[in-house]
Amino acid sequence: MSYETVEVAIDGRGVATVTLNRPDKHNAMNAALMTDMRAALADLRGRDGLRAVVLTGAGESFCAGGDLNWMREQVTKTREERIAETRQLATMLAELNSLPMPLIGRINGPAYGGGIGMISVCDMAFGARGARFGLTEVRLGLIPATISPYVVNRMGEANARRTFFNGRLFDADEAHRLGLLTEVVEPADLDAAVEKELGYILNCAPGAVAMCKELVAYVATHSGEDNFIFTANQLADAWETAEGQEGIACFLEKRKPSWQQ
Repeated sequence: MSYETVEVAIDGRGVATVTLNRPDKHNAMNAALMTDMRAALADLRGRDGLRAVVLTGAGESFCAGGDLNWMREQVTKTREERIAETRQLATMLAELNSLPMPLIGRINGPAYGGGIGMISVCDMAFGARGARFGLTEVRLGLIPATISPYVVNRMGEANARRTFFNGRLFDADEAHRLGLLTEVVEPADLDAAVEKELGYILNCAPGAVAMCKELVAYVATHSGEDNFIFTANQLADAWETAEGQEGIACFLEKRKPSWQQ
């Protein structure tokens, strides 16, 4: 897999690392990055044996949001063209959010605007102390529209109101309090924090993890009655899988299942 603005590496454990690779632009998003990211995600979805995806940025920043030159281009386009470009971003975020394997954010530096949106679609995100964050769109007379479903879901309505309305910057510890970051660590400890989380995930049955991701997405958006039906069927399905049968047998026989290292 070779892309202009994104790097993808897959290790022997089935862990893919996707790196936003525009360090000279602080990994700001433009049309090329969104196209590359969608192509990379399509490739990853089609690969067997993939257990987790780590999302990070090259250089000092995670993602500075939308590239200002890309934003300037939107002014000269028709309304239909601007909507099409916005849908490209919305689709990229939706595809990240719906990956069937865990998506771990390795937040190596500052994130603004759309970068906050990318953090918000991660299942968990580990941030380097010293990084700065902000939803700064209103400073430019814009709004964080496309990323808003994920950011509001991540930090809650009350926190979203404040951060959307004032465009202020905040540090990694506040990002943790807001729910954007799972944990804040020293920059030198960032890889160790990600590896620790990967160790937990790789000890679990990959099919069951994928079912859990689907489970969380469903129950968070459906009624109690719908969830009653869905969860009963999901558990019945899990019992019928080869993983479920192997996991129970291995527990009773005190041996490791095939997915554990």
